[in-house]
This record gives sequence, structure tokens and C-alpha cells, in this order.
Amino acid sequence: MTEGLQQLDISTDSDEEAEMRQSPGRLARFKARPLWQRIVLVVVGLMLLPYLLILLYVLPFIHPISTLMLRDAVTFQGYDRRWVSFDEIAPVLVQSVMVSEDGQFCFHGGVDWGEMRMLVQDTLRGQATRGGSTIPMQTSKNLFLWNSRSFVRKALELPLAVSSSFVWSKRRMMEIYLNIAEWGPGIYGIEAAARYHFKVPASKLNARQAALLAVSLPNPIDRVASKPGRGLRQLASLIQRRAKNSGEYIKCLYN
Repeated sequence: MTEGLQQLDISTDSDEEAEMRQSPGRLARFKARPLWQRIVLVVVGLMLLPYLLILLYVLPFIHPISTLMLRDAVTFQGYDRRWVSFDEIAPVLVQSVMVSEDGQFCFHGGVDWGEMRMLVQDTLRGQATRGGSTIPMQTSKNLFLWNSRSFVRKALELPLAVSSSFVWSKRRMMEIYLNIAEWGPGIYGIEAAARYHFKVPASKLNARQAALLAVSLPNPIDRVASKPGRGLRQLASLIQRRAKNSGEYIKCLYN
């Protein structure tokens, strides 16, 4: 009787092992798919990854890096970025960046649709256009996409901007943006920028320094905040005046 039970157990174990050998793992099943299916699955996975990261970046102790920072790290160029919390950034810098880059930041949900419509209309007419990017759009581009202008990138950028604006608070959005923005070759984030250009921490920036940093954002390689040309100085003066009167536009960040 005992021998019969042992034989039954052995037979059962053998059957289970045979079944496991016949059931391929996930990787094996993936490799068994046709090439086009594998490519589609990889592309879909890459497209969904940013949305998972958006959820992860809600956590205040997570300090995201941009695709440009990742490029510099992978190519061994190195970069300087020193994360600072929103409260460690001079309010005048936040004001200057808002009026320069996205005056309606507190009032839209990631995309300024009125500005976007005008941009599309000007493009269809063949007229020269401005970027039309909001701070959430620029943040999404810096975190997840690439720099060159294209309709494909813009199409990917819009839902990312809306999603991140829905998930993150305005303060968290601005904190991330100011800590990943490029302000010179290998210079990322406002703390590294303030120390590199003006030898002060981000918390000690004055109105003039803040305005110069803000107007250099669209092209920080050619527009050097610490060595401004005449045109950059004039533009900084305009932003400085606007920032001084921007109290109504920044209530979502300081009230």
C-alpha cells in the first residue's frame, strides 16, 4: 500500500514538472510573438511609462531628472544639479519665470488652449509662431521627451502636460520645473544656475538676477544670464517690471 502511494506521489510530481516545462515564462512567450507584435508592445510600454512616473513623482522626496541630464550622464559629460525645495527658491525668481514663460500658469490645466488655437492657426497660414508651451508642457518635454520641434513631440506632450497638471499641485509642478530646467552647458536647476551665474544660492537671487535667468530660459546656451547682451538686458528689464506687478497671477503658489 505504501509503495503504491509513493508511486502515485512520484507520478504526480513528474506530471507537475512536465507541465511547468511545457508552460513557457513571460519572456519566452514574448520572444515567441511575431516581430511586429514585440515592437508594438515595446512602443506601448514606453508610451505608458511616463504616466507611471508622473504618479511616482508626486512623492516630495523623489527628485526627477530630465532627458538632457540623462543624456549627459550616459555620455559621461557630467552635469551640475542641486535640488532645492520650492520654499528655498526666491519668490522673485518664480514670479519672473512665470511672467516670462507662462503668465496663465495658475489658471489653466496644463495647456493654454486659447494660445494653442492661435498657434495652430498661425502655423496653417504659414506665419512665424512662438513656442506656445506652458510650464507643464515644458516640464513634460524635459522629463520624458526630446528637444527638437515636431508635431509628433507636441502630440505626445499635450496629454502628459494635462495628466501631470491633474496629478501634481501647482507648487510641485513649479518645483520640478525649476529643478530640471537647463541654464547653461551642463547646468540644470535653479540652485546650480544661481551659483554658476551669480555666485549666490537660489534663495538669495535679486530681482535683476531673477529676470536675467528667466529670459535666458528659451535658449540658455546662447543667452548667458551672467553675460547679457543689450537685447537680453532690455528684455530682462521688461520682465522685471512685469514680475513686480504679478501678485494676482501667483496666488496659486503662495496663498
